[in-house]
Amino acid sequence: MERILVIGCPGAGKSTFARALRDLTGLPLHYLDQIWHRPDGTQISPSAFDARLSEILRQKRWIVDGNYLRTLELRLRHCDTVFLLDYPPSVCLRGAASRIGMPREDLPWVEETFDPEFRQCIEDFPQTQLPQIYALLERYQAGKTVFVFRRRAEASQWLRHQTGPHCPK
Repeated sequence: MERILVIGCPGAGKSTFARALRDLTGLPLHYLDQIWHRPDGTQISPSAFDARLSEILRQKRWIVDGNYLRTLELRLRHCDTVFLLDYPPSVCLRGAASRIGMPREDLPWVEETFDPEFRQCIEDFPQTQLPQIYALLERYQAGKTVFVFRRRAEASQWLRHQTGPHCPK
């Protein structure tokens, strides 16, 4: 585990899981939301995002947190481990709602409201993005370790049981 992706529906707890992995492994953690979004809520250009992502992927060790389906195939080519948090939309909606108004290290601003468009994205995720994610995982799974957690308890249990040489600190 030297190059790790943490992916899943918004609100699933990808960033929380990624921080736990960072603390466990000592690997540098990169949040795609911190790259894409500016503090004023605007975004950088796709080419600037791609350039920054390419810099990260050239490094020997990293954790990358975030979906960004447009670049998932590229990230899958470079990673050795994938964690997919495949939780029901109801869990993800609660997770997203619970962080409203809270500062987060993975986002350059504080979400003040639960945006209806963002809520819809979470509700639609199993139909719009998850099939593509699974197809890409199937295509790029050779030589990779892929973990799929369907409940928060599974992810927490996995983290609690990690010690030893596969978790370099």
